[in-house]
Amino acid sequence: MFESLTEKLNSTFEKLRNKGKLTEKDVDDALREIRLALLEADVNFKVARSFVSTIKEKVIGDEVLSTISAGQHVIKTAHEELIHTLGETSSKLLISDTKPSVVMMVGLNGSGKTTTSSKLAAYLKKSGHLTTLVGADIHRPAAIDQLRTLSAQIDVPMFEYGTSISAPEVAEKGVHDSKNLNASYTIVDTAGRFQIDQTLMTEIKEIYQRIDPVEVLLVVDAMTGQEAVNVATEFNEYIGITGLVLTKMDGDARGGAALSITSVTGIPVKYIGMGESYDALEIFYPERLADRILGMGDVVTLVEKAKSQFDETQTAELEKKIRNETFDLQDFLSQMQAVQNMGPMGQMLDMIPGFSQMKGKLNSDQLDGSHLTKSEAIILSMTPIERQKPELIGGSRRKRIAQGSGTTAQDVNQLLNQFKQVKKMMKAMASPGGQKKMMRMMSQKGNKIGF
Repeated sequence: MFESLTEKLNSTFEKLRNKGKLTEKDVDDALREIRLALLEADVNFKVARSFVSTIKEKVIGDEVLSTISAGQHVIKTAHEELIHTLGETSSKLLISDTKPSVVMMVGLNGSGKTTTSSKLAAYLKKSGHLTTLVGADIHRPAAIDQLRTLSAQIDVPMFEYGTSISAPEVAEKGVHDSKNLNASYTIVDTAGRFQIDQTLMTEIKEIYQRIDPVEVLLVVDAMTGQEAVNVATEFNEYIGITGLVLTKMDGDARGGAALSITSVTGIPVKYIGMGESYDALEIFYPERLADRILGMGDVVTLVEKAKSQFDETQTAELEKKIRNETFDLQDFLSQMQAVQNMGPMGQMLDMIPGFSQMKGKLNSDQLDGSHLTKSEAIILSMTPIERQKPELIGGSRRKRIAQGSGTTAQDVNQLLNQFKQVKKMMKAMASPGGQKKMMRMMSQKGNKIGF
């Protein structure tokens, strides 16, 4: 996410850090590079121009160029302006006075609208809300089938009434039946088009009038850049959008849509899609995203993801095993599986301050998690006693495990070495001054851990 933009901004900021005191020309040169980086990232040219002019105004006005921390001041100002451009604060999903709170999903075909509807339903369900889905896209072939499959996967009730009645009637009936279930939220998936047309907008307006939604969320593909901004502008003029969902953010190396859309349209981004799994929907936090763009990490989101995978009982049990040095390969496997559930390794590295720069040193299987899948296969090919006591694994056992997992003896050796390294790090963490010891071990040249 924003890989190319982050790289260019960090390169520019590194030059400023190394200069100490700055001249106005230094600032102008840096801002020229920043403006070019934004334009190459497909950021709206008015947004890019306003961004750099605001930074210059604040920096020159504060008269800090002659101080030794001038570079840091420019970076701090850029960070603040980036947060402002992204929308300042997160915008929560609205709730109506009476049940259900109706959320109407709109967008063009291919934006991920139906999938996002199910992701939002899963998110609301996890938050404790009884949520229903309504399949009101009666035009796209198999749209209702797709929503039915997704709703079954997340175990959320779905209402469908075929294609013999109109979409507005389907939506109205779905909301009525959701009310009988005492649902807190009802998500209505409407039809998309390959382009905005009058027929689509007329139907959407009629649906809107019949169901009176508390939210109208426009789903747009972040990878389309300025086109996403144009779509948001046109939909807002037709029907009035209350919030945006940017999908495919995990594949957007440029970032033009995210950096332009709220500033241009005035509509807040409420959620971002970060993958294909049902739980790959995140609340949009401007400050956290600004941190990621500038390579500062996003520790808060990382901790939230970790907490979702480890409950207090599991954490206490793990700590006990580490202290008693009984942490074995079965525990190692459980930790790897939990890390996999947190998301792709590339995304995790983006959230660790300074670690995003490590991505260039990692190969593709380390970034996409396929090395974890290989490690999982190796451990599952071991007997219970081998998982408890890996020191028993000699040449013949190693050969058998490699054959059973479809790997090589070298792969098995590598996993066992990684396991030893992790045990060593965990032991260091459990001792006084553990965090400093662990960071020192992680920074050693050539040191690689299992996850």
